[in-house]
Amino acid sequence: MAKKQGGRLLNFVAWLTGIIVSLSVGFSMTNAYNGGLTLPWWIGGDLLAMVAGWVVVATTLVSAGLAILNK
Repeated sequence: MAKKQGGRLLNFVAWLTGIIVSLSVGFSMTNAYNGGLTLPWWIGGDLLAMVAGWVVVATTLVSAGLAILNK
């Protein structure tokens, strides 16, 4: 029983870490005009970075919400 709960805790910590990293990167990309993460101009530049950042933030929030509702 203890091993199963230890694995469950580890899975939760890994999931929470992924959510935090995804939101950090996403919000950094949405702030491309103020010194956040950017892309080279030939890939799409600041606009594409901002759009991709908001996509990351939105999908992370939706997936976190669905994971919480599923439990």
